[in-house]
Amino acid sequence: MSSTAKPTTPARLHFDTAVVADLVDGRWAQIRREMREWMLDERFRKIEGQPYRVHRARVLEQAKLLVENGLVQRAFPERLGGSDDPGGNIAGFEELVVGDPSLQIKGGVQWGLFAAAILHLGTDRHHDTFLPGAMDLTVPGCFAMTEIGHGSDVAELATTATYDAQTEEFVINTPFRGAWKDYIGNAGEHGTAAVVFAQLITGGVNHGVHAFYTPIRATKADGTAGDFLPGVQGEDDGLKGGLNGVDNGRLAFENVRIPRTNLLNRYGDVTPEGEYSSPIDSPGRRFFTMLGTLVQGRVSLGGSSVAVSKMALATAIRYGNERRQFTGADAGVETVIMDYQQHQRRLLPLLARTYAAQFTHNQLLQRFHEVFSGEFDTDSDRQDLETLAAASKPLSTWLAMETIQTAREACGGAGYMAENKLVGLHQDMDVYTTFEGDNTVLLQLVGKRLLTDYGRSMAKMDVAGAVRYVADRAVDMTLHRTPLRRAAQSIQDWGSKARSAGELRDPEAQRELLEDRVETMIAGIATSLRGAKGASPEVGAELFNDNQHELIEAARAHGELLQWEAFTEALARIEDPDTRQVLTWLRDLFGLVTIEKNLSWYLIHGRISTQRAATVTSYINRLLPRLRVHAGDLVDAFGYTDKHIGATIGTGVEAERQAQAREYKRQQRASGNEPVTEKALRAREKAERKTKVNA
Repeated sequence: MSSTAKPTTPARLHFDTAVVADLVDGRWAQIRREMREWMLDERFRKIEGQPYRVHRARVLEQAKLLVENGLVQRAFPERLGGSDDPGGNIAGFEELVVGDPSLQIKGGVQWGLFAAAILHLGTDRHHDTFLPGAMDLTVPGCFAMTEIGHGSDVAELATTATYDAQTEEFVINTPFRGAWKDYIGNAGEHGTAAVVFAQLITGGVNHGVHAFYTPIRATKADGTAGDFLPGVQGEDDGLKGGLNGVDNGRLAFENVRIPRTNLLNRYGDVTPEGEYSSPIDSPGRRFFTMLGTLVQGRVSLGGSSVAVSKMALATAIRYGNERRQFTGADAGVETVIMDYQQHQRRLLPLLARTYAAQFTHNQLLQRFHEVFSGEFDTDSDRQDLETLAAASKPLSTWLAMETIQTAREACGGAGYMAENKLVGLHQDMDVYTTFEGDNTVLLQLVGKRLLTDYGRSMAKMDVAGAVRYVADRAVDMTLHRTPLRRAAQSIQDWGSKARSAGELRDPEAQRELLEDRVETMIAGIATSLRGAKGASPEVGAELFNDNQHELIEAARAHGELLQWEAFTEALARIEDPDTRQVLTWLRDLFGLVTIEKNLSWYLIHGRISTQRAATVTSYINRLLPRLRVHAGDLVDAFGYTDKHIGATIGTGVEAERQAQAREYKRQQRASGNEPVTEKALRAREKAERKTKVNA
């Protein structure tokens, strides 16, 4: 190629958008698409800039519309008007974010937390008595777990429910200000009842945290919430950083009495005489079993976060395919910004991560449905579901925040306009990173599970198989059940960049690098923690704290490995070779960007040579233009039209502006009236002077 030749544009392969859309939307694709279409109804659309009390009232009416149209009952028993479809329920619920994230969270509080707690922690009498009002929204409810003073540390909640055998009542108390329930949805204005989590005390014995159905407000004649009931105190959280259509508030209790039968007693009960019993003997296992029944919050928040990432990328990539800036090789035509390598570097790796997150979520949702439909519902199944949800939710919610911000910047000043939705999404989605468990705390839980399974497996297998075993159990994969091999053994230094790049394209090479990092980190932490065995609690706590950061990083690496596995599994279901090739490039981009992000670790641990490290980045740069050709196709497969997203810049207006600009320039040139630029004038004068001198 000569120095003046233009680079060759990568060939455009056939891309079957419909096939990829089915793959992305997963098992419950039809439910997802039906809910998306409902979210085109103007009654469900968010109105930017509303005062928060007006926004709250609108969201409450939207929630009632969901009930009227039968859109939120899928998870509940058929005998009560539901359809016993927990997976389909979550899939549809996640798409509420298309209309207004506040509606999704309002619905999540009402049906995913309040009603779900009654369903999963209560028994038939609670279902018959309390579920109908929760399901049809005649009883707006709260999920009163979080306290100001303990946050994610649910086991140490300070609110108490002390049994009074003489009256056969529980007496609920908030002993100090730090025990107030806070950030509670529906507590600010609309809630008339709450599922309150409190320490169950009977006969002077504390049996740990249990859930209690507790009325908190009177109901007026028109069905709206009235004043707090005697002994119940509350405050409105007021204006928040986002999600202002949800009426969050604080609750406290002073000698609030409820009947003994209001204890949601699936996992723990108290007789009229005050005797406690439980089908689960271990208090610790009982506590985690109760919390595990409420895992759907983490599942749905992760899924809706991926949906928002998809919408943000659709906006930024469609805009990037139309917006032009700066002239390139052709001085008369400005360059489409999506053609710039750095713009591709900003958006395409996020596109790859979003696909990986969606495929992982599809597996998680399948596992969730199997557990809660009863298809596969053992203790082991539930533990695996909780681990996978705790690994997936942090990665998905952090991805959403990074994607929204990057998309906003990629759209320049237009991205900062409220009409283009990105700043509003940023405000609303920010709290998803701490909803239903702070992301860092969740990853610590994943790390502890990895260590526990590692320790158990060491008695049965060698070190090389341990973390492979954990990953297999957590996702039930069948792709790669051979013993783990060291990347240093399977990837040779060939001394050729072309050969080493070829090795990195090999999925087995990518897998080995991702697996090896998890295995090595977990093995190293386990070795460091050996000194805690038999040591005092103080020494043990200090050792754990010394390794906490590494443990969380290992859990994050484990989550990324699961995403790579899910992406690879999805590729096998695509028959069209061109479509599979495009998604394979996207999977490779995900794997190599993940490796590139951690190159220092691979270099320090001798897993990759410096020469090979350079090929990681160079191959990523070769993948970008191949994928850039299909960027529009890849976001179209998400199924979000410009009307779903509602961003003005995603409606083709930028293409119209650019067409007008080019036509204006063309007409000027054609008329001969186009002003000459100072630069061109000086060049012409210089040429004329040179001609005179030569003459």
